[in-house]
Amino acid sequence: KVDQRADFFLPVLYDIGARDSRRVMDVAPFRLSKKDLRPNTKIVYDLPDGHITVTSGPHGMASVWDYDIVLMAISHLTEAMNRFREGKGEKPGPNFRPHISAVLKFCRRENGGKQKDSIVGALERLASTLITIERKKKVDNKLLTITEGENHIAKFAVITNEFTGKVEFIEIKIADWIYRQVTEGKGPDVLTVHPDYFLIESGVGRFLYRLARRAAGQTTATWGFRTLHERSGSTAQFFEFSRMLRALIRANELPDYKLLETKGKVGPMLTMTHRAMVDEPHLENEEDKQESGDSA
Repeated sequence: KVDQRADFFLPVLYDIGARDSRRVMDVAPFRLSKKDLRPNTKIVYDLPDGHITVTSGPHGMASVWDYDIVLMAISHLTEAMNRFREGKGEKPGPNFRPHISAVLKFCRRENGGKQKDSIVGALERLASTLITIERKKKVDNKLLTITEGENHIAKFAVITNEFTGKVEFIEIKIADWIYRQVTEGKGPDVLTVHPDYFLIESGVGRFLYRLARRAAGQTTATWGFRTLHERSGSTAQFFEFSRMLRALIRANELPDYKLLETKGKVGPMLTMTHRAMVDEPHLENEEDKQESGDSA
């Protein structure tokens, strides 16, 4: 039982790979802009089997950079569960207590005072941004609609040194649906994330990497520009979003994946191909490949 475990599990002392929850990697459950806080707003994503709704509170919508803290929690929870399944440790509870320097190191940020102060705002936004997932599921020959809603994190605390005024530790409770996704079943339903993901400066670039990791995996996937615009939740006009996509294609700096613009029946398409496949002579374009993934 969760309440019988240690109050908090801590980061391991060695470096681990980053992981993300597969369940929300095909949309942006956060804002992609650094400037537009988007308080008290809503994004609705229409999916083939349901909807995902992102609703922000008065502190603003959690950003893709705020979400780095969730990635760290998922990654260390996955590592702890792997050790538990191997008989090398106790089953972790949902509460995570890292030192602030470990957070900044994991997210590949500078260990400065300003960065530490920004953590508090990130936690406030993560704790007040609601993710509602509605999916259709067949149960006992009945087609049911299941709706679940939780914030990015269930709760948080910040421990500050009274003498220096600097944050020392943060404490977060991982959202129940993420906790279940990692701890239930034979293995965690997560995907590894390239270490250089945290160095991607563009919010759209981070969105594309997560989508490529989910949809293309070790192979390739193709999506329409307009579908990408819809799945990103971006407030930019379509022509401006397209300009950002083409800038990322020209730069060709996305970890693991090469981006290529192609022509489709209903407009421009983006093909995301794992770099290990780039030299293959024939790559088939699949118009608006929506729901494909790879668990490697």
